[in-house]
Amino acid sequence: MAHDDDTQGDAPFHRRIRSFVLREGRMTPAQQRAFDDHWARFGLDYTGKERDLDATFGRAAPRVLEIGFGNGEALAWASEHDLARDYIGVEVHGPGVGRLMNALAARDAGNVRLYKHDAVEVLEHEIPPGSLSEVRIWFPDPWHKKRHNKRRLVQPAFVELLASRMAPGGLLHLATDWEAYAEHMRETMEAAPGWRNRVGPGQAAERPAWRIETHFERRGTRLGHGVWDFLYERVEG
Repeated sequence: MAHDDDTQGDAPFHRRIRSFVLREGRMTPAQQRAFDDHWARFGLDYTGKERDLDATFGRAAPRVLEIGFGNGEALAWASEHDLARDYIGVEVHGPGVGRLMNALAARDAGNVRLYKHDAVEVLEHEIPPGSLSEVRIWFPDPWHKKRHNKRRLVQPAFVELLASRMAPGGLLHLATDWEAYAEHMRETMEAAPGWRNRVGPGQAAERPAWRIETHFERRGTRLGHGVWDFLYERVEG
């Protein structure tokens, strides 16, 4: 959820984009033990092949993908309060993945699986077309310097890839606390075919109840940052 932890891009999509810049922090002993004790249960090893999600979760259910879940605070809360859906989290930073696995193990979660891998490659090769009911990209790295704007994850080609993985009527939920990135998100999504702004053309939404306010967000609010949420539905077109 924090800019320090979220996955984000480091090259234009039409080249070999990656959805992150790796800034691996030092894992605590508890986080390292999470990989030893819980990866077999919650982790998904990247294979580069399309995954049978019904077999992965042992049921047929709507699937929510969160890209760059940071420390996992929001994903842990959402999955616990939405047991009818399955959650897939993608994050490259080990400490956050370990922290979330410990939280999931503590409540014996059955509806969450995690990748520690590049989100673009996961979407391209492992997520079946039309299989996602929702995608969440909350507080990605804003790449606020103009010369780095091309590294932002939300770009036309990436949005097109997301559209191909969404079920009809599926929801893309974007959130940022950087005004310039909010405007970039708005411009990109309003121009993208196959998406409809749920609250009206060009409009930001009130924070939905399913996105809790994390401690990173509260810190930003205290510093005077605004927060923008955008809700786009997948439509034919």
